[in-house]
Amino acid sequence: MTIKEFAKLCGCNPQTLRYYDRVGLLKPVRVDRYSGYRFYDEEQAVTFVKIKNLQSALFTIDEIKPLLDADSATVYKAFDEKIASLESKLETVRAIQRSYQGEIDMVKEQLEAIRQKVTESMRAYDPSEQFDIDGEQYARITDNVCNFFESMLTANDADISYTPQEDGDEAQEEEEYTDPLHDEGYTLVFEKHGWERIKDFIDEWRCLEDGAEYLLYFELKDASCGMPFANAILGILCECDKDKKKQLGCNVTASKDGMNHFYLLKRTE
Repeated sequence: MTIKEFAKLCGCNPQTLRYYDRVGLLKPVRVDRYSGYRFYDEEQAVTFVKIKNLQSALFTIDEIKPLLDADSATVYKAFDEKIASLESKLETVRAIQRSYQGEIDMVKEQLEAIRQKVTESMRAYDPSEQFDIDGEQYARITDNVCNFFESMLTANDADISYTPQEDGDEAQEEEEYTDPLHDEGYTLVFEKHGWERIKDFIDEWRCLEDGAEYLLYFELKDASCGMPFANAILGILCECDKDKKKQLGCNVTASKDGMNHFYLLKRTE
């Protein structure tokens, strides 16, 4: 039988038969050496039915191959094992369904706790010494930060995503923390040492490249106000050149030599 005739007998299209040939599930009994046409025997329709049913039962190609020549007892045992595997996966899905809303609520509770902590620290912080901004501008920056968290708290559940911790054999060890100054993914574009106030030198570097990603890395002799300090500087930069697209990050750590240090790093990869 030609491939077209055999496909009609099996109720499939020739492309399916070509695929089965390619993956080694159902090969033609003969291939014309000149035309490349495939030819099949009627008896191979039984093999086709086996393949179709096993695929419908979610067996993989590698699982199907040894079952095509196996006896009925072996095939039925494979079905039992497949059913057990699928029932286990179904129970996992049910468990996720039961915990789904709880996970979302927990994330929102964590966001609310972070929002309160960030808001309180920013409102208790006086930016006038470090930054050349007035109370009105700082209040606007604080409100923007609060609005960001508020938008996340009021988002639809589908808009909140997270990556679950992997277990078992698929678990991957997290990468160790890398000092940004020694991270090959960043290039140092500006640095300042021994300064007292950001406002004394911010104009030297505040004009950032459109579309680029930057990390502001501070080593402060007094890092106790690191959170509001970082939010203030990021808020100021976001208000500069609003027409430009920016990706900004800020790390604040304690200085080891009692002096203030600043590094502006640009992502290169």
